[in-house]
Amino acid sequence: MPDPVLSLKDVHLTLQGNAGPVEILHGITLDVEKGQTVGLIGPSGSGKSSLLMVMGGLERATAGQVRALGRDLTTMDEDALARFRRDHMGVVFQSFHLIPTMTALENVATPLELAGARDAFDRAADGLKAVGLSHRADHYPAQMSGGEQQRVALARALAPRPAILLADEPTGNLDGANGQAIIDLLFGLSAETGATLVLVTHAPDLAARCDRVVQLRDGGIDRQVRAAE
Repeated sequence: MPDPVLSLKDVHLTLQGNAGPVEILHGITLDVEKGQTVGLIGPSGSGKSSLLMVMGGLERATAGQVRALGRDLTTMDEDALARFRRDHMGVVFQSFHLIPTMTALENVATPLELAGARDAFDRAADGLKAVGLSHRADHYPAQMSGGEQQRVALARALAPRPAILLADEPTGNLDGANGQAIIDLLFGLSAETGATLVLVTHAPDLAARCDRVVQLRDGGIDRQVRAAE
């Protein structure tokens, strides 16, 4: 069996709170295989988003090991982590995180330009077309609806063709119709590109579309099931 795309072994995360250290994650061991879709579910405060951030090197594990594509993220410095994410990961947040002074096309092209792609704007245009927003290429985020902004964010995450796609409540700020459209795009485009998808969600119907569901409780894995179970 090939090595997992993501592998966490006995991962702990402790952050400093106002009253002292707070243990967010404790003893997380989890493997994600190439091409899998994995849903992270659980009550608020269970550690779902923190686990996703640790997987992406956006939070550094306090103890344990995090490996992605065979690389040990826990030994990388911040610059190396940033380059690794640029080259291998796409991240979609609930709050879009678009650059307000850039057009949709420029937002999507930015990570491609940072990676040195000579055809950054052509690929960005293709990315916007894939999410149905070619007609919004020259618009700024403030000129777009929430659903359109999230589609731009999705195009930006997928334009570099990442091996790993991480999504944190990608439909959390959207109404039902826009949320469903983003879900369909997220699964469709990740399947088309072959990206391994890990997403945080509170929505049972969204989790049910994943190959595996990992339920967290109090910073640990409570149970894992195949979505069909």
